[in-house]
Amino acid sequence: MRLLLAGGGTGGHLFPAVALAEQLRTEDPESAVLFVGTEAGLEYRMLPELGWPLETIEMSGFAGLGFKQRVLSLFKLTKGFIQSRKILETFQPDVVVGVGGYASVPVLLAAKLLGIPYLIHEQNAWPGLANRLLGRWARRVCLSFPDADRAFHCGATVITGNPVRVGMEDCPEMSLTPPCLLIFGGSLGAHTINKVMTSLLPQLGCMQDELKIIHQTGEKDWPEVAEAYKKQGWTNSVVMPFIKEMRDAYADASLVICRAGATTLAELAACGRPSILIPYPHAAGAHQSANARAMEAKGAAMVFEERNLVPEHLGKVVKDLLSDRVTLQTMAAAAKATARQGAAARLLQECRLVRTEKI
Repeated sequence: MRLLLAGGGTGGHLFPAVALAEQLRTEDPESAVLFVGTEAGLEYRMLPELGWPLETIEMSGFAGLGFKQRVLSLFKLTKGFIQSRKILETFQPDVVVGVGGYASVPVLLAAKLLGIPYLIHEQNAWPGLANRLLGRWARRVCLSFPDADRAFHCGATVITGNPVRVGMEDCPEMSLTPPCLLIFGGSLGAHTINKVMTSLLPQLGCMQDELKIIHQTGEKDWPEVAEAYKKQGWTNSVVMPFIKEMRDAYADASLVICRAGATTLAELAACGRPSILIPYPHAAGAHQSANARAMEAKGAAMVFEERNLVPEHLGKVVKDLLSDRVTLQTMAAAAKATARQGAAARLLQECRLVRTEKI
């Protein structure tokens, strides 16, 4: 099979695509895979390190832009479409999979024009505008959350779950001794989470000798956050801009504080880890809040909306949870129960079915 994966920008879009590519390579070593993204996205840095080929196009988003910037984005869309068409004609994929992010838009439009079948993989409980529009021409819209079905009235939907990176589904059971707190705000970091966590470190001072903290900050905040940990004497902590071996970080964690992107939640479920979720408040359609509330309803997480976030309250909850093994284990089991094992294999099977279908 020749598979082209379009989109990216953040880890939430990129990592399911990588998981699908890994699944195809495992099942069919003679297959060919190509990623298409932008130089501004995480894919530009990550994919070469992982050994996957990447072609880049020019494209930018529309959300939150003024009139002039939107006009410029339309020019980029036109150029990106021309570039995408050339890439498709050269690579000649059997199937194209759009994994979200603005880079997927011109690629899927070009695939439609050239008559190449495409699928959409929607990670979130509420899809973004691009996927809702492009879903009407997709051969399949593969969903992670059943509730997302209501957004796709014209496409054929199927629930596959959200593919997770290699090793996540084999993550060891949670160990509570010694306790370990994992903090991250997505692949790019989250300034609010960084600021709140450094401010509540004194509240956790009574656990300083036994508690290990792993904190992914993003590149921008890393120096300041690392210095804050150092000044407050948290020598048993690891502060870094980006965690490459995320499976190992989950394996150590007793409790996770993070955003509520769909891929993050899929990984929490696969690893069976309890979490405190702080949804990104500006996510399209408030989809992170929807994702988080779905996990909270299952008993797998606690949700703190950013607008109501009080560091002192959060600090007390963190301290109480880390001292309550029964609750952590109950939340971990609830998270594990929400996991959809084998999502990458199911998504790949849909690709194969689409490849053989006749219209």
